[in-house]
Amino acid sequence: MCGIVAILNVKEQTHTLREKALKMSQKIRHRGPDWSGIYCGGSAILAHERLSIVDPESGGQPLYSPDRKQVLAVNGEIYNHQDIRRRFAGQYEFQTGSDCEVILALYRELKEKGKVISEKFPTGVLSEKLATALLEQLSGIFAFVLYDEERNEFLIARDPIGVIPLYIGYDSDGTVYVASELKALEGQCERYEPFLPGHYYHSADPGMKRYYQRDWFKYDAVKDNPASVDAIRDGLTAAVKRQLMSDVPYGVLLSGGLDSSVISAIAEKFSEHRIEDDSKSKAWWPRLHSFAVGLKGAPDLAKAKLVADHIGTVHHEINYTIQEGLDAIRDVIYYIETYDVTTVRASTPMYLLARVIKSMGIKMVLSGEGADEIFGGYLYFHKAPSAKDFHEETVRKLSKLHLYDCLRANKSLSAWGVEGRVPFLDKEFLDVAMRTNPEAKRPAPLPHPSSTFGSKCGTQCREGSNYFQGEGLIEKYILREAFADLLPEEVAWRQKEQFSDGVGYSWIDTLKAVTAAAVSDEQMAHAAERFSINPPKNKEEYYYRSIFAEHFPSDSAALSVPSEASVACSTAVALEWDAAFRNLNDPSGRAVKGVHEQAY
Repeated sequence: MCGIVAILNVKEQTHTLREKALKMSQKIRHRGPDWSGIYCGGSAILAHERLSIVDPESGGQPLYSPDRKQVLAVNGEIYNHQDIRRRFAGQYEFQTGSDCEVILALYRELKEKGKVISEKFPTGVLSEKLATALLEQLSGIFAFVLYDEERNEFLIARDPIGVIPLYIGYDSDGTVYVASELKALEGQCERYEPFLPGHYYHSADPGMKRYYQRDWFKYDAVKDNPASVDAIRDGLTAAVKRQLMSDVPYGVLLSGGLDSSVISAIAEKFSEHRIEDDSKSKAWWPRLHSFAVGLKGAPDLAKAKLVADHIGTVHHEINYTIQEGLDAIRDVIYYIETYDVTTVRASTPMYLLARVIKSMGIKMVLSGEGADEIFGGYLYFHKAPSAKDFHEETVRKLSKLHLYDCLRANKSLSAWGVEGRVPFLDKEFLDVAMRTNPEAKRPAPLPHPSSTFGSKCGTQCREGSNYFQGEGLIEKYILREAFADLLPEEVAWRQKEQFSDGVGYSWIDTLKAVTAAAVSDEQMAHAAERFSINPPKNKEEYYYRSIFAEHFPSDSAALSVPSEASVACSTAVALEWDAAFRNLNDPSGRAVKGVHEQAY
C-alpha cells in the first residue's frame, strides 16, 4: 500500500502550503516507507508515500505524462496494466514500469476524444462519460488524484468496493483535500468524509458521483440466472493469478477457514513462476509463505497448519498473548481509525501479525476478505427468509465493506508497510459470483456419502467426519464444491468461524470483561452526552470510542465510523429475519444460537 495526500483548488502556491502538505503526508508514511515525492504546481499539491511492489527501481511517484502536463498520485494495483500498455504501444511514451502509469495514458486518450465530442454534451454529462470510460477499463484496486495542469482540472477516484481507503475534505474557501487516511486530514481542514467506493470527483462538475454500476445490484436481474461451479472455480482462479503480480516477496494469510484456505491453495499452484511474463520464467521467490495468528490452542491454528501441510506452503504460526493484544489496542485504534467493535477485535491480531510479516521481508499478502459478503457466509445468513432477502443482503454487505473488513485488512497491514490484496473482490470475479443464482448460494445440506455427488466426492463427505452434520445446512456450499479437491476435507466442509472468534474465544471474552471493568455504569448512563454522534451501545464500544476520540476529536472523525446494531456481522435490516435477533447487538458468530453450536 502507498499513501497519497492532495491539496486542490489552491489559490496561491506558498512555502507554508507545501510544508502543510508534507506534514500531512508524514502522518501516513507507515503506508509507504520506501520513498516520498511531492508535486507543487498550478492549483494543486500532490504528495506520495511509496510502498514499492511493482517496478521498485523506477516507479516513484507522483507520476507524470511525457510532457509533464498531467501528474498522478495513486495508491493501488492495476492488474491489467500490461494489456493496457500493449494497446498503447507506439502511441504513448511510458516513463516508468509502474502498473499505475496506465491511468495517465487512458486519461490522455479520453481527453483527446473529449475535445472532439465536447460540443455535443453539457459539461456534467461529458465528465461522467469520460470518467466512467476511464475507470471501467481498470481492473484493480485504487485511489488516485490526477491533476491536469494544462486544463487546471483534477480527477479523484476510488475502486468499486473500496479496498483502498480514501477521504476527502473541504474548506469554506473552496479548497479540497484528499488523503489515504483521516489522520492526515484531522485538524487540517474544516470538515472531511470518506470518499465513496465506486465514485469519482471531477472538478469540471464538482461532487462525488457514482461510476460503478452493475445489473446484479438488483435481484430481478439475477433471480433466473444459472449457477455454475466451474464458473466460480475458473473465475476465482483467474483472479488470484492476476493478483500475484509482484516484483517483491509475497505471501498469503492463512487463517484455517475456508476462504483464506481457498486463496492460499490457488496461489500455491502459480507460485513457482512469474505471473508478469505469463509463467514463462521461474519465480524470483519460488516458495510461498503462509501466515496464521492466534492465541495458543485457537480453533483456527490447527486447521491452518493442516492446510499448509496439504498445499505445501512454508508456514508460520504466530502466537500472541491476551496481554499483548490488550497492550496494542490504543495503537490499533490509531492506525485503523475506527471504534467499531468487530473491527477493533479482529484488527488487533492482524496488526500484530503484520509486524512479523514485515520483519520477514514480505511486502504483499493475499487474503480471503469478501467471500462471506459474496456467498452469504456469515452464520446469520442461515436465517434469510428467501433468495431475494439473501441476495439483497449480500449487496448491502458489499456496499459497506469499505467501512469494515476492507478497512481492517488494509489499515492493519499498512500500519507496518504491508500490502493486502483480496481476490474475492476482484472486479471480474464479482460479476461472475454476484450474477450466480442466489438460490444456489444459500446454505444447503451436506451431501450424504451414498448420494450421487457424495459417491463422487469420496473422502470429502466421509460419514463420521467431525464436520458431517447429517441433515444440517452448510453455508457457501457452491464455493466449497468448487474447491473441495484442493483442500483437506475437514477444512473444505468446516463451518464458518469469524476471524475474531477463530483466533481464540478467550480473546473476545477478555475484551468484554476488561472493558466492562474499565467503564462505569454512570459513564454509560451519560454516554449520549459525551458522545452525541453515534452514542456507544455498550461498554466495549464506549472504551474504544474514548481512545478514538483522543486520537481524532473532530465531529468529522466520529461521523466517518458506521454505527448500527448487528448480530454476527449482519446489517440492521437482517435483524428482522429472526425474532431472536431483534434485541441483540453482538457481532460474534456465537450469537447465532443453534447454528454455531451445530458445528462446535
